[in-house]
Amino acid sequence: MEDDLILMAQALEQARNAALSGEVPIGALIFDPSSKTVVTSARNSPISLHDASAHAEILAIRAAGEQLGNYRLTDLWLYVTLEPCAMCAGAISHARIGRVIYGADDPKGGAVVSGPKFFAQPTCHWKPEVTSGVLAEESADMLKSFFRARRKA
Repeated sequence: MEDDLILMAQALEQARNAALSGEVPIGALIFDPSSKTVVTSARNSPISLHDASAHAEILAIRAAGEQLGNYRLTDLWLYVTLEPCAMCAGAISHARIGRVIYGADDPKGGAVVSGPKFFAQPTCHWKPEVTSGVLAEESADMLKSFFRARRKA
């Protein structure tokens, strides 16, 4: 879907901003497909916010909920550059995001197709539609470059 590529490119821009701030380069945005508008976007910020939960997905979900005056973000879409972890998958489920679109798989820390496969668990009360691999190579390359540079430093 062409819109997926355009919106993931915007999430990648947030990831670049995270890297420039010394944060792991992960970006996210919340999109409303009915109005075709980006509700909010965010970048990874656990270091700068001194908050282990300040993943890009969590910050985007919090901002969208505040902006819309509702913690339920049903029918909205979440774009994120890396497969969500278990914490983020839980937040996605509780927020009732309608669709999750992500870039690179995360075999180490992911929880959608990797690890616990959160949305496939019988205890998961809300399961979004999931699309993976959108601009995956660009997302993975950005992460690899970031960590390669950190190892050299």
